[in-house]
Amino acid sequence: MGVPVIGCACGVCTSTDPRNRRTRTAALLRMAERQILIDAGPDFRTQALAAGMNRVDAILITHAHFDHIAGLDDLRPLTMYGAAMPIYGSPQTLAAVRERFAYAFDVSSSHGSTRPGLDLLPVEAPFQIGATAIVPFDVLHGTWTITGYRIGGLGYVTDASELPPAAWAHLENLDVLVLNALRQTPHPTHLSIPQALDVIAQLRPREAYLVHMNHSIEHAATQATLPPNVFLAYDGLEVEIMN
Repeated sequence: MGVPVIGCACGVCTSTDPRNRRTRTAALLRMAERQILIDAGPDFRTQALAAGMNRVDAILITHAHFDHIAGLDDLRPLTMYGAAMPIYGSPQTLAAVRERFAYAFDVSSSHGSTRPGLDLLPVEAPFQIGATAIVPFDVLHGTWTITGYRIGGLGYVTDASELPPAAWAHLENLDVLVLNALRQTPHPTHLSIPQALDVIAQLRPREAYLVHMNHSIEHAATQATLPPNVFLAYDGLEVEIMN
């Protein structure tokens, strides 16, 4: 739901620490030759403006829940005058995108208005975006099977409740692991902070960043309890990945 939560007056939602203001989870990968976005939730427009984004070359979608795809319509300024935006995800995820954004694929729906140009590219095996190799793998999100991504030294997993055995092999020898951690107590569809820390301890990345925290997590107090190579992510955070 993002933090602050609408109508909530808890200590985190009313905090003056900017790190306790959390838009929906997404990431922008800036490389020498291209920029790749991971997920585009309902806060995408605000996030893009804050990041000074002027182009996106491709988008990786983890799954089709609202908080990960609702911002796809805001791609219109980036697709009005060129080719449709390449959007990668599992066949199931992209089928849901096509259903929810049906007008984007209906040529007759414009009539003087604009619509986002979306080029849906289902992936179930490793693929390339230019010179960048990307490995998708299955992650469990409650009863859903969603997608994590390995990109060089980066492992990106959000909304996981469990990592299937095959996923662990894709997350070995990481420079940076991004992993969801909703709250301190267990949840049926998301890892808790203790569960995420257990995954990190087994995978042993150089650094790990926790994302997708809800409003029960106060940034400074929680960060003080984490291992030295584990960090709570926050809006605007930039991390350099060496490989």
